[in-house]
Amino acid sequence: MDFLSNFQAGLAVALQFDNLMYCFAGVALGTVIGLLPGIGALSTISMLLPITFYIEPTGAIIMLAGIFYGAQYGGSTASILMNIPGTATNAVTCLDGHPMAKKGRAGVALGITTIVSFIGGSFSIILLMFLAPMIADVAISFGAPEYFAVILFGLIAASTMASGSVVKGLAMVAVGVVLGLVGLDLNTGVPRFQLGLVELSDGLNIVALAMGLFGVAEILSNLINTDGVPFKVQSVRLRSLLPTRQDIRDATAPTVRGTLIGAACGILPGTGATIASFLSYAAERRVSKHPEKFGTGIVEGIAGPEAANNASVQSAFIPTLSLGIPGDAVMAVMLGALMIHGIAPGPALVSQHPELFWGLIMSFWIGNALLLLLNLPLIGLFVRILKIPYDALYIAMLVFICLGVYSIRNNVFDVLVTVFFGIVGLAMILGRYPAAPLLLGFLLGPMLEDNMRRALLVSRGDFSIFVHGPVSAAFMVLSVAVLAFALGRPTLGAIRRLRTRPL
Repeated sequence: MDFLSNFQAGLAVALQFDNLMYCFAGVALGTVIGLLPGIGALSTISMLLPITFYIEPTGAIIMLAGIFYGAQYGGSTASILMNIPGTATNAVTCLDGHPMAKKGRAGVALGITTIVSFIGGSFSIILLMFLAPMIADVAISFGAPEYFAVILFGLIAASTMASGSVVKGLAMVAVGVVLGLVGLDLNTGVPRFQLGLVELSDGLNIVALAMGLFGVAEILSNLINTDGVPFKVQSVRLRSLLPTRQDIRDATAPTVRGTLIGAACGILPGTGATIASFLSYAAERRVSKHPEKFGTGIVEGIAGPEAANNASVQSAFIPTLSLGIPGDAVMAVMLGALMIHGIAPGPALVSQHPELFWGLIMSFWIGNALLLLLNLPLIGLFVRILKIPYDALYIAMLVFICLGVYSIRNNVFDVLVTVFFGIVGLAMILGRYPAAPLLLGFLLGPMLEDNMRRALLVSRGDFSIFVHGPVSAAFMVLSVAVLAFALGRPTLGAIRRLRTRPL
């Protein structure tokens, strides 16, 4: 009965006119942003974060979440029609989506991705409804040692399980933790890492940091790598979106497997939608009786990965809302948005702010239904958006970023911080240093320090307190295991190459 009452209360919040408009704006904007190659949900959420300061917390999170899962829908359109992924999670869709378009089946490919995305997202919403409150009930009894261990595990997993150099990921986490310590010490009031600047007394502004690293840096990178000429895009008619019965039969099993893989990857810190989509594609090739057909334009090659990336996006909210531990950079920005509104994500969120928690979940159902209605009839309009010259679009976005940062505190210093981290972010992109672990370290670093100091105060400086309890000990062991595995992979690969090299 309690679950039913929460369900009804959440639905009442989600159906409020303002929240419906924020949900619609979020999913529509996310779809359009997903269409445009090189921008992505993370950059968009970072750029729009200042707008949410003038919206009440529930509406702000509903809109930001809509942008997040809306971008996953829109990203598949560019992948199929132009062979250019709108977001990194849609890269694997190019492998079979674009060959289908070359065969004259672009409409079918777009229709299948829309339907399986809805199915994958819906399954993870159900998981979120049942798992998040259960996890929160367990985590409410956590103490400082348990929280320290969980946060440490999240940071290590997020920096080592993603693609790229493990050492670079760990280095960026360390840099993020140090940046999170800038400002006055919470316990003693002593200034730290301020460089003599009074403006840094309250620490670095998360909006300026996020917009610089993910907004300005991505735009500068795209301006360098593109010539601003619109892409040639073939037209798609509404009638061509309808799949055949055989297409539906071929897509059913991959959709189920992709949904399960995506839901699991979303819950685990550091994996996320990109890894989920590639794992799903690899799984479909392995179980297929005709793996040689993958890459030639088959339905199985797009159904599994698209279901996986959308399931992963929705299930990523489970650890973020129930534990306050974001699994990726987008969830870290969501966490920052909640903190800016004075809401502490974690176990207490479900009990202290049920209207936000259940209203957000109900808005997911509405948002997924809106995306289904938007993507099918308006596909012709979305295709025309791809013809916008990108150089003009990016310059306008840079102007709006600076205006948005300045409007928060009417402080030019914040704009300078944004520009500085935009240049730093561009250098990181060129040097292949991941920015996501840095943002995670920046947000979770103060929480890590606070829980470590509280635990050591209780134990009078005895570090063994972090392995006394079963929960903290288990997460410490997991952290060591994940770190050892990640660092051991390059070594094992080098040994294998040496063994196979002819003398």
